[in-house]
Amino acid sequence: MYTSHQILEQVNNYIDHLAYDRKPASLYAPIRYVLSLGGKRIRPVLMLLAYNLYKDDPLSILPSACALETYHNYTLLHDDLMDNADLRRGHETVHKRWDANTAILSGDSMLVLAYERMAQCDPEKLKPVLDLFTETALEIGEGQQYDMDFERRQDVTEEEYIEMIRLKTSVLLACAMKMGAILADAPAADTERLYDYGETFGLAFQLQDDYLDVYGDTKVFGKAIGGDILCNKKTYMLINAFNLASPAQREQLQHWVSRRDYDPQEKIAAVTALYNEIGIDRLAQDKIRYYFEESKKILASVKVPEERKAQLIAYTDEMMQRES
Repeated sequence: MYTSHQILEQVNNYIDHLAYDRKPASLYAPIRYVLSLGGKRIRPVLMLLAYNLYKDDPLSILPSACALETYHNYTLLHDDLMDNADLRRGHETVHKRWDANTAILSGDSMLVLAYERMAQCDPEKLKPVLDLFTETALEIGEGQQYDMDFERRQDVTEEEYIEMIRLKTSVLLACAMKMGAILADAPAADTERLYDYGETFGLAFQLQDDYLDVYGDTKVFGKAIGGDILCNKKTYMLINAFNLASPAQREQLQHWVSRRDYDPQEKIAAVTALYNEIGIDRLAQDKIRYYFEESKKILASVKVPEERKAQLIAYTDEMMQRES
């Protein structure tokens, strides 16, 4: 069996050598740029690890696995444009390096390329694979719309937030797991369990991402810390800060959320201090642990010898100990 590090090396090598021979070059340069920025490649790695639970030739499905990575980066490209973000993985975002129109058009082309690469899978599995991929892509768009809708609302609940991140983030990890299982001819029951596993792990992963946006290190995290605070994003932490704050703390939170003229670092420091006073840091860590432990229970129910799960378990453990 392959280790996650061996798989990641193969994924990176495959992506680095993708050819973009079509014209105009100006359309494909941002695509090459985005994919060259690296990242964790968690979606293709999960897909190949899921396949490797059942079969020993995971590299045979590299094109489809890298289709997921192409699709994921397409969503990031457009997310960065919508959020007007300056940095992605420590580098300029596409709309900053080029312009907004280029980001839109190159992103659209990435989506088409993702389908082209996905279609290189086993022809007998093409329909279930494309059905799953298409349903997942629709759900991710729905999650992004909820995220945008939340910007205009002050009454977002924790349950609504969890559903939003399930759609926006978790379902693609779930798709990766299930797709790997489908291509490996896994039993139907296992493909569904692995979907549930990826979905639950994805909730822990996204909640951790939100936590790191406040408490991470910019040099390690690859983007500016406190972006969610500056944008007043309705995260698990902000929602619960308002729910659990004392009247005085709620007044301070409302002051920073409603202010239009402020020093960014001052706002980040003030809101983070309030989170610490209210205990939001500990609450978020507890929620992350809860979903991660639930995901482990689901994986335990997958009918595969424990030794074949070892690499997947080691990989997800490593992801949940990350600082970026």
